[in-house]
Amino acid sequence: MQYQFLGSTGVRVSSLGFGTMSFGGDADEQTSAQLFHRCREAGINLFDTANVYQKGRSEEILGKLIHDCRNEVVIASKAYFPMGEGPNDRGASRYHIMHSVEGSLRRLGTDRIDLYYVHRFDDMTAIGDTLTTLDILVRQGKILYPAVSNFAAWQVEKMLGVAARRELVPPVAIQPMYNLAKRQAEVEILPMAQANSLAVIPYSPLGGGLLSGKYGRADRPSSGRLMDNRMYQTRYGDDRVYEVAERFRELAAEWGHHPVSLAVAWVASHPAVTAPLIGARSLTQLEPALAAAEIQLTAEQRAEVSALSEAPPPATDRNEESSDNNFGAR
Repeated sequence: MQYQFLGSTGVRVSSLGFGTMSFGGDADEQTSAQLFHRCREAGINLFDTANVYQKGRSEEILGKLIHDCRNEVVIASKAYFPMGEGPNDRGASRYHIMHSVEGSLRRLGTDRIDLYYVHRFDDMTAIGDTLTTLDILVRQGKILYPAVSNFAAWQVEKMLGVAARRELVPPVAIQPMYNLAKRQAEVEILPMAQANSLAVIPYSPLGGGLLSGKYGRADRPSSGRLMDNRMYQTRYGDDRVYEVAERFRELAAEWGHHPVSLAVAWVASHPAVTAPLIGARSLTQLEPALAAAEIQLTAEQRAEVSALSEAPPPATDRNEESSDNNFGAR
């Protein structure tokens, strides 16, 4: 396992992180322990959870597992999505974040959360208030580094600008969705992260299982996240993504890689990416994801994989800029 710097923090994290959304759900407590210990054996030190995962059960299980190695791991959690039925049980307000941090600390059984994400941009809360709250929590030692997940590039830039102007602790990492079928992050999010020296910890490198090798034009398993979950059905509802999945599966076989390994390695090969998050509900699922750490794609190989899906247009929509039909580079 290799280790990368987490943005400009000076902290080093494994080149793969492990997302614990399955803990307490698809993976019971015993299986969760097996997954955690196998990840530690492989050299992973970055573990990602959120208060909303299994309504706190993921944090509780992870908290027990890190008890004997707390100072050897980097723990990330998140807040925004609802944890109850009350009118203030969601969002990035000071009211909600303060309450959420205390709950996460209690469930994790720790005195601090190393990387704390705002799980989604809050349209109804002033960015300055969210940043002030995160700054207070850093000064209290309850979180070490703020971060954001599912933010657009302009939202991150606005947050960085407000933080600089008010001399507040800025976010140090972002967590976007990124995989071969969902490449919008390449347009502005990843370049923005590079320009600001932000760590990038992408989630869903397999596209909810789409790139696991089980899906194709005519291949649909009887069960699975894409079959059972309406949110994922909506996210990956276009038939074209199944064509991508089938061509990708064929290329992985040609190269002698498990599709899971190659899918994660492709995400990791982007120069802006710090560590993709892998996940699993069994040791059998985990092994090919861990094997991604052994695959180092060349620029030519990355380009060949990338050609299997349609690259998103540039932010300006001037697609001629990537061809020979333009005014040239400066």
